[in-house]
Amino acid sequence: MTASNARPQLLMIGPLLPSLVERIAEQYEIHRYWELADADAWVRENGGRIDGIATSGVFGAKAELIEALPNLKAIISFGVGYDSIAVETAKKKGVTVTNTPGVLDNCVADTAVSILLALGRRISEADRFVRKGEWEKGRFPLSGSIGGKVCGIVGMGNIGRAIAKRVEAFGMTVAYHNRRRRDDVDYAYHETLEGLLEAADYAVLVVPGGSSTDKLIGAEQLRALGPQGYLVNIARGTVVDEQALVEALQNGTIAGAALDVFAEEPKVPAELLALDNVVLTPHIGSGTHETRQAMADLFFANLDGVFKQGKAVTEV
Repeated sequence: MTASNARPQLLMIGPLLPSLVERIAEQYEIHRYWELADADAWVRENGGRIDGIATSGVFGAKAELIEALPNLKAIISFGVGYDSIAVETAKKKGVTVTNTPGVLDNCVADTAVSILLALGRRISEADRFVRKGEWEKGRFPLSGSIGGKVCGIVGMGNIGRAIAKRVEAFGMTVAYHNRRRRDDVDYAYHETLEGLLEAADYAVLVVPGGSSTDKLIGAEQLRALGPQGYLVNIARGTVVDEQALVEALQNGTIAGAALDVFAEEPKVPAELLALDNVVLTPHIGSGTHETRQAMADLFFANLDGVFKQGKAVTEV
């Protein structure tokens, strides 16, 4: 632990919520990594003073940086995903890694269902139709019903279960694929991803990012989803082979896609922007005032837990 008469030194990788940063600054010394003119030189000279890394699922923490901080005790992350953090490197060094799970489940589930509905009922298309004055020239094309369709959830964790509860309210049937069958849900379980995709009208991706799920959805899986199937991704952009998805959308291999995440955010492929059968949102899964405050509170609880109580609240 840091000496009681000294404020712990934090290396903040990228900008976090201003209110959270202000709160942290009251008790911790913050060094803004993203503002350093020569970050590598600064770390070589000052790395020994750093007690903790403050980051997010967006900014992460690379293995090289973790290795360069000899007295690092903890990596405190804002967000549930931690695939951008070199967790194994941290664990080998005895560095605690935390995230903010649980508090964002409902809002992410709301986002998933919102873009699913927008996709299936062609809401974004209809909005553009009205704005362009096309309604005066004729009626908008029909869409498909949501009720009675199969929602196939890939990853039946807390967020997956929250999505399932919501889509059931719209009259959808839920099926899922997971690493293993869950004993606490009654939904139809498919042992293979392809089996679920073949059965689903809407496939919702809720898996974590990282090497184990990189391009989990490729050309073969999109063919399994089929020309009447829709893909909804609120997981990580890396989970989908983006070029294969573009081709599948262009040639009718699948009916459409709703995407809140992309492989190289904030860059979105021009081919996706040109398509009408997609709904695109800028990674807003947990983007509500209430959820971000709850995430900030848990982030701070982890920070104080490590440096004042000696135990994190939600350790990875």
